[in-house]
Parts: sequence; C-alpha cells; structure tokens
Amino acid sequence: MKRTDGFDARRLRPRQHRSWGSRLGAALGLLLIVSGVLFTGIGAASLFSGIEALASMPLDKEAAVTLLTLGVALLLLGMIIRRRARRRARAPNDLSLSPRLRKRR
Repeated sequence: MKRTDGFDARRLRPRQHRSWGSRLGAALGLLLIVSGVLFTGIGAASLFSGIEALASMPLDKEAAVTLLTLGVALLLLGMIIRRRARRRARAPNDLSLSPRLRKRR
C-alpha cells in the first residue's frame, strides 16, 4: 500500500544556490573571450595585410605573431573558464537521489 500523504516532491530538488562566484567566473571568462578575439584580430590583421588604418600602430612580424598567439590562448582560456562556471551553475538542478537508488536503475 502506498503512502502519499507525507511525500513532498520539492525535497528531491535542492535549493538553487545563488553564488556570485560562478557569475563572476562566467563574466571573467566572457571578458577573456572578448579580449582574445580582439588580440587575435589585431595580430592577424597586422600579420596578413598592410592595412593603412593600422599605420598609426606599426607592428613588426614578431609582435604580430605574439599578439595572435596571445589572443588564441586568451580565447581558449576564456572558453574553458566560462564552460566550467556554467556547468557548476547548472549542477544543483539535478535530482538528489541516494547512490544506492541510482544503481538500481
């Protein structure tokens, strides 16, 4: 015989944690992505073309390659940080079942 009078489905889902750390991590990741795109664009533009708009900022080949490499590294680092922060923010939405009940499924 089932007892449903004491069952509360809201107990299965934990409260959402409103952590500022994950939000700041996501914002930092986004900032790194944007700066990485800008550095990559500036490095690629100065390396592969002789645009007159960049004449006020002449870069030699080594500086252009450094900017391009730094931009790609910042882009990848920002993507990793942002993905990790978003994954941690979504993790509390899972059902909180005991490991013994999960094994039986």
